[in-house]
Amino acid sequence: MQTDIHTHTTYSDGSDLDAMITAAEQAGLSALGLTDHCIVTADDFGRRARYDLVETYQQRRTDIRAARATTDLRLYDAAEVSYVEGTESRIAAFLDTADFAYTIGSVHFADQYDYTSGTQYGTASATQRRRAVERYYDAVVALIESELFDVLGHLDLPERIPALRRHTTREDYERVARALVDSKIVPEVNAGRVHGSLGRVHPDPAVLDLFTEYGIQFVLGSDGHTPAELSKRVPELRAVTGTLDRYPVSDVLHDSQP
Repeated sequence: MQTDIHTHTTYSDGSDLDAMITAAEQAGLSALGLTDHCIVTADDFGRRARYDLVETYQQRRTDIRAARATTDLRLYDAAEVSYVEGTESRIAAFLDTADFAYTIGSVHFADQYDYTSGTQYGTASATQRRRAVERYYDAVVALIESELFDVLGHLDLPERIPALRRHTTREDYERVARALVDSKIVPEVNAGRVHGSLGRVHPDPAVLDLFTEYGIQFVLGSDGHTPAELSKRVPELRAVTGTLDRYPVSDVLHDSQP
């Protein structure tokens, strides 16, 4: 593993840029993707108010350019963008203007469902929980088919929520795999909860062989929000993926660094 494509700074909910760079250097990386949360469209869960990269990306770009003079790391000026069905034209217009080196597209919510919190699922029935999970994968497939992004983020996010865990089926993963076969989008192996309650990466390592059968390769992201998270998660990604040759990063990262 040479590149961590998915990290956050204080431009969203992460840590100081210089501290993240130092952690990446100490982890033996040669490149670091800075992918703060970017929410183009307001939602019912208040996330747009919390993440304003739409307004601040140019200042962050200035900071990244200055940081490049202080490190041998290749720094990617990128973003993790929340995908919302029906707003594709607005997202496309912003991404065309922002011209990030690459973008991670992630489903964090769909309709009435919030997949970043378990609050609404605690008293839900098994049928209701399954419906929420199925809606998530509907949105993931729509994200892939939109072709708006370069990378698909944490593709089985409901697994992070105990009440929704194990409601994802193999057919859900197969739906995602079939959509990815015909897409330029590449999924990531995401270590965002590897030391949390989930205790593993996304997607479930048990289905990595399924994606391999479809000829799908991955990129690697710690989803680190702090230097400590990055430092602890990079070895876990290396252990899961084995070799960079099997999960190349360079194929989806643009040469341009705006």
